[in-house]
Amino acid sequence: MERLAGKAIIVVGSGTGIGAATVRQLAAEGARVCVADINLDAAESVAAAVTDSGGEAFAVPVDIADEASVDTAVATACARLGRLDGAHINAADLRVIFEDSDVLAEDLAVFDRTLQVNLRGHVLCTRAVLPHLLRGGGGAIVYTSSGAADAGDRERPAYAMAKSGLNALMRHVASRWGREGISANCVAPGFVFTPEMEASGNVPQAMLDAILAHTPTTRLGKAEDIAGLVAHLLSDQGRWINGQVYNINGGALMR
Repeated sequence: MERLAGKAIIVVGSGTGIGAATVRQLAAEGARVCVADINLDAAESVAAAVTDSGGEAFAVPVDIADEASVDTAVATACARLGRLDGAHINAADLRVIFEDSDVLAEDLAVFDRTLQVNLRGHVLCTRAVLPHLLRGGGGAIVYTSSGAADAGDRERPAYAMAKSGLNALMRHVASRWGREGISANCVAPGFVFTPEMEASGNVPQAMLDAILAHTPTTRLGKAEDIAGLVAHLLSDQGRWINGQVYNINGGALMR
């Protein structure tokens, strides 16, 4: 089904995992896709695989912590695509997540870095893509949030605050520009066992078993589970959906 036929879409943070799966899904449904990632080699690999499969994709480098990098990446994408119909803003920095302890013990450098990328970076991406979408008469933005925003975990407060702020950003965009043809929504994945995790062999089986034992479903989440919903929200079929956070977690968090 090519419900995205001809649509021009940028996926920010798409060299691996959920972003890469989303690129593949969008291209399979007919979209022309810009694969934007801080790891250009990974982005080029994803784009090449799509092209080899008959789709249309190309790669650009982007560091969402840097405003000039974001602006350049989006401008390059729009120049090559000719316009912009949608964006999936998926990038995050998880390298410091295990140092994100609690509000008393946390190093403020960890707090600052977490919000710089996982919240401010999404603001920068929004500021870059939104004018192009408006210029074309509207479009869709999908952000990758997390159930951590609502879970009330004992740890990772900076990450949770960043994702809560991201949900607020999404609702602001939806309410402010909805009448101008913009839809904005969040997908909030639970634990997703990505191909990269599986290939690394660094995730203990006991941890996977524990996650599955606390999830009312038969399997772990896959990147493709998220990609399918993102594709729907970026399609014309999803255009009356606006201002929503979709938890995709096998029922681990129910709201």
